[in-house]
Amino acid sequence: MTLPSLLAVFAHPDDESLSAGGVLARHAASGARTAVVTATWAEDTRRAAELADALRVLGAGAPRLLGYADARFPGSAPGAVRFCDAPLDEAVRRLVAHIREVRPDIVVTHDAYGGLTGHPDHVHTHRVTVLAAQAAGWDQLYPDAGPAWRPGALYLATHPDSAARELGPLLVREGRPMFSVPDAWVTATVEAGPWLDRKIEAVFAHRAEVERGALPGRLAELPPEERRRLMATEWFVRHGTGVAHPPQTELTA
Repeated sequence: MTLPSLLAVFAHPDDESLSAGGVLARHAASGARTAVVTATWAEDTRRAAELADALRVLGAGAPRLLGYADARFPGSAPGAVRFCDAPLDEAVRRLVAHIREVRPDIVVTHDAYGGLTGHPDHVHTHRVTVLAAQAAGWDQLYPDAGPAWRPGALYLATHPDSAARELGPLLVREGRPMFSVPDAWVTATVEAGPWLDRKIEAVFAHRAEVERGALPGRLAELPPEERRRLMATEWFVRHGTGVAHPPQTELTA
């Protein structure tokens, strides 16, 4: 069965694999169109090349880079404005163009906290994506960005409180705040299952992050079974739904 087409929008190279690698691999393996837009880093950087490797593993096509600079690494896109400082209307228009080109049934992005760490680029990616997913369906907005297209659903990658208590010490540096949501808010709990090996391979394709000891590097240091256990589950909140909802094991349009 072919699953719904899917466009993931994340802040940095590696976010797509860490937050939604299982979902991306699952949808791609079913024959669904899958694609990833990354807000930061320039095309001619090492991180962009590693992103291309990760997306090949996941079956998610070629990188789609907005080309803004990472809030904490100006060299990520020399001469470009930081994503969090870019004019909001410009960023939304550029993302609308990708949504209208891909025409996804489902869009996935960071939650409103920006994940456990609350990284400013993650938070801003959430804002821009929520606006763009709506604007893409309004034909008189950004008419130069292609024919209007309204995705069927927008899902926010998140961590429930119960999982955060276990994952937090690994994902969040000591002394920093950690952001998670009540378990009852989670709409879909997706097990990577047969696609877990692809997810892990995609995460480790981000070699610069492994080398510098970022989250992919910390995961690489774990015993294999512990690593698989921690990476096997992905959680999502369907945007626009109330707190009460039936549990899902997949993303639906």
